[in-house]
Amino acid sequence: MKRVLITGLLFSSLFLSACKTTNGIKRNCHEKKDSMIGSYKEDSIEYFNEVIKNKVYFATDRDELTEDGLATTASQAAWLVKHRHNATVQGHCDERGTREYNLALGERRANNVKRKLVEHGVSHSKIKTVSYGKERPEVEGSTEEAYALNRRAVTIPEAGINE
Repeated sequence: MKRVLITGLLFSSLFLSACKTTNGIKRNCHEKKDSMIGSYKEDSIEYFNEVIKNKVYFATDRDELTEDGLATTASQAAWLVKHRHNATVQGHCDERGTREYNLALGERRANNVKRKLVEHGVSHSKIKTVSYGKERPEVEGSTEEAYALNRRAVTIPEAGINE
C-alpha cells in the first residue's frame, strides 16, 4: 500500500511539473490550447471570428482598406462562400468627430468591406451593411489604443442562414 502511495505521489509531482506556466500562472496540463482554435468546427461562427478574423481596422479618418484589411476580407469572403452564410458588415468609428460625420464614415467603411467581399465572390444580396458611427465602441477610452480598436468594420455571419 505504501509503495502505491509513493508511486502515486511521484507520478503526480512529475505530472504537475510538466504543466506549462503562462504569465506566472500554472496551467492545467489537460487544457486545450489557450485560444481553443483547434476545437472550433470550421463552419462555426466562432471559427470565423477567431481564425478567419471578423474585424478590419482603419486609419484615422480613412475608409480605405489596409493590406491587412485586404487579406482579412479575402479570407472572410472565402469562408462566407464556402459555408454559404449571409452576413452583416458593421461600420464603426472612434469617438472623435460629430455623430453625423462618424455615421457617414462608418457607412463608407462597411460599404468598402462589402465591396471587397463581393469582388471575392460573395453575392451582393447576401451582405447587408449598417453604420454605428461612434455609438458602439469596442473599447471605452480616449487613448490612441482605444481609438485604433474602435476604427473598424465587423463582419457578422448570420447563424443558420447557410442556404
